[in-house]
Parts: sequence; structure tokens; C-alpha cells
Amino acid sequence: MKKEPWFKIFMPCFLQYAPSISLFFVFIGVFSLIFSLYNLETEAVLYAFFLCCLLTAVIFPVRFLFLRKNHKKYLEIQRNLPLFPDRPPCPHTLYEYDMQQILIRFKQQTDDAVSALKNERQEAFDYYTTWVHQIKTPISAMKMILENDDTKEHRELLLELFRIEQYAEMALQYLRLGSESSDYVFKEYDLDLIIKQAIHKFAPQFIAKKIRLHYSPASVRVLTDEKWLLFIIEQILSNSLKYTQTGSISISVSEEKILTIADTGIGIAPEDLPRIFDKGYTGYNGRLYKKSTGLGLYLCRMASDRLSHKISITSSPGAGTSVSLALEKHHLETE
Repeated sequence: MKKEPWFKIFMPCFLQYAPSISLFFVFIGVFSLIFSLYNLETEAVLYAFFLCCLLTAVIFPVRFLFLRKNHKKYLEIQRNLPLFPDRPPCPHTLYEYDMQQILIRFKQQTDDAVSALKNERQEAFDYYTTWVHQIKTPISAMKMILENDDTKEHRELLLELFRIEQYAEMALQYLRLGSESSDYVFKEYDLDLIIKQAIHKFAPQFIAKKIRLHYSPASVRVLTDEKWLLFIIEQILSNSLKYTQTGSISISVSEEKILTIADTGIGIAPEDLPRIFDKGYTGYNGRLYKKSTGLGLYLCRMASDRLSHKISITSSPGAGTSVSLALEKHHLETE
């Protein structure tokens, strides 16, 4: 910890005692005036004055060192304000006592407010978690009903139902990423198996939109959390399918363990790229097609940051979009 120079607190300390020093000189002036009015010797007053100055010259440095020590304690509290102690330094003046009582009371109110907010967040998290799991039951039931009759209308309804399920799942992941609890399980996974799970989930959309998929299985193991990496890949595939009307989507993995998902879609405007990961930002494409919530890529960035995977996007209008996810990790131990 860097020590604070003594001269920086000397002047505040001096100003603290300035009223007492000024009052002392006023008293000396009063005594001198009275002695002169009665034609008395002023040597007694001057002698007392010099004695008081000498005593002050001894006491003030001692008092200054004491105040400096107390000042350091308060600086330490200031640097660690969230850990404000229940028993701060012992007050030596009524002013210090009053200030400490205000701070203690303020800390109690703040702790109560934070505790209430955490309880509210936990209740909301529990409610929406339950809601998402409950809503999956009628969704599954509707899927079974629609799959019994393979018609064009039923296939379209199944695609819409798929989107409903995806949005419900996104709401749950949004809450999980914002919560303080962690359900990450880091170990080495077969990347090919994770990618195939995402492909299988979106297979009906590839077929319905007649979008070609190019993917060569890669024998790569990565250190990650399977559930959250799968969520990121699914969100990227969802965006690619959403903005690709014709053409293809390719998935590749380089030797450096960089997963790339590229499409031949409408692309992203240059002015939108710097803000594409911002929360709620839909950009030109979102405003044009009215299909974007502005949360998908935001959640991808949050999840990738938690996993220490670097995500990046390159794109140009009409030339498609390429999303890269660097999965290489260093100096991490597996389970």
C-alpha cells in the first residue's frame, strides 16, 4: 500500500485546530488590552503567551501523529468500503462519533436493501425457471400432435413452435448468466459431439429452408463447459439460419481450435459491427426483418467471457457473416 505524504494531511489537521488557535490569540489580545488599560505590566501576559506557544509546539506534533494514525485507519476502511467494519476506530470527538453512527446506520440500510434485492432476484429466477420448465410440457404435447400429421401447415407450425421453445430457453439462460450462482463444469469434451447436438436440433430448419450444411467432423477435444458452449453454438446457428435465405452454412475447426460458423446470408452493415454484441442492439437487419431481440449475441458474449473463449465476427452486406470462437485454453487443469 502506498503511503500518503505527511504534508498532504498537515494542512487539514492545522485547519482543524485553527479556531482554537484563533481563540487563543483573541484571549491574549483581551488580556493585553486589559493590562494596558490598568497600566499593568504586560510581561506576565507575554510570558504566559510564550509558555503556551512552547507547550503547543510540543503537543501539536504528538496530536498530529495521532490524527495521522487515525487517518490511515479511515483510509483503509475507504479502500475496502464493502467490508466496512462493525467497529470503526474509536471516536475522540462528538463530530467523529456522529459521523460514525451515520455511516453504521447507512451500512445497515444498504445491507438490508441489498439483501432484499437478492431475495427478489432469487424469487424471480425461481419463478421463471419453473415457468420455462412448465411451458415445455404443452410445447412437447403440441409437437407430438403436429408430428402425427405431416402436412405443410403442420411443418410450419412446428417451426414456429421451435422458435417459441428457443425463446423460452433463452429467457432462462439470460437469468442464469445474470445470477451470482455458477453451474459451470469445466473439463475436456469432444467438440464434434457438441456441434452435432446443435446440428441435430436445427436440422428441421435446414431442411425447411433448403439451406446446405458443410461440416467435416473434427477430432478435437476442448476444455470448456458443454452446456454453455452448446448454447453459444446454437445461438450462432440460429442467427445464421435466420438471416440466410438461400445458400449454405459451413462449420469448421482449425488446428488452433478456432470454431468458425460462416453463412452466405445478408451480412451485417459495417456501422453495426462494433455494437453487435451490445444488449438489445438489433442493428439494421433487426429493424428491417423485425425478427431480432438483440439478446442472442449479447448472451453469446457473456457466456463466452465466462468460459474464457474469445468470440469475434466478420461480415459485409450481401457477402455473409463469419463467427469465430477461439476455444484454446492455457494453464488450466481438467477435472
